[in-house]
Amino acid sequence: MITNSEPNFSAPPEQSVVDGRKQFIELWGDMGARWGVPRSMTELHALLFIVGKPMNTDDIMRELSISRGNVSMTLRTLLDWGIIVRSQQSEDRKDYYKAEQDVWKLFSTVAKARKRRELAPLSDRLRTLALDVKGCKSLQATEHRQRLESMLDFIVKFDGVSERFLSMGGASIDLVSALLGPVKEKTS
Repeated sequence: MITNSEPNFSAPPEQSVVDGRKQFIELWGDMGARWGVPRSMTELHALLFIVGKPMNTDDIMRELSISRGNVSMTLRTLLDWGIIVRSQQSEDRKDYYKAEQDVWKLFSTVAKARKRRELAPLSDRLRTLALDVKGCKSLQATEHRQRLESMLDFIVKFDGVSERFLSMGGASIDLVSALLGPVKEKTS
C-alpha cells in the first residue's frame, strides 16, 4: 500500500497539535503579560505564529473566543509593530493575517520597537536631567550629574551594541554563540 507522505493541510489537526497550540498560546500570553504587553495581543500573535497560515478575523475570534473589536484593535497594533502582515485571498473579500515566521526577524522587529519606545525617551530624559544640574558647583550636584551621565553612557553603549547585533541579522546570534562557546539548553 502506498501512502501519501505529504501532510494534508486541509484536514483538521491532530489532537496533540491542537493541545500544543493551546499550550503555546497560553505560554506566549504569560510571557507577554510579564513584559507588560496585553495578553490578548500576545495570544493573538501566538495563534497566528503557531498556525503559520493566514487567518481572517472570524477564524481568530473563534479560536481565541474574543470579540471582533478586540481582534480588530489588536491586529492594528500588531500590523503597526510590523510582526504580522495583511493579505487578501481570491475566494473572498476578507482580510487575512499572518505572523512573521522568521524568528530572527520577529525578535529584531520587537526589539527595535521596544528600543524606540523605551530607550530613546529614557536617553533623552537622562540627558536633560544631567544638563539641568551641569552649572551647579556643589559636590552633591556634581555626584548627581556623574550618576546620571554614567547611566546615560551605559544606555548609549547598550543601544549601540544592540543596534549592531540586530543589524547583522540572524548571523549575529551564531557569531555570539561561537565567541562565547557552545550554548546548552538548560533543563529544569
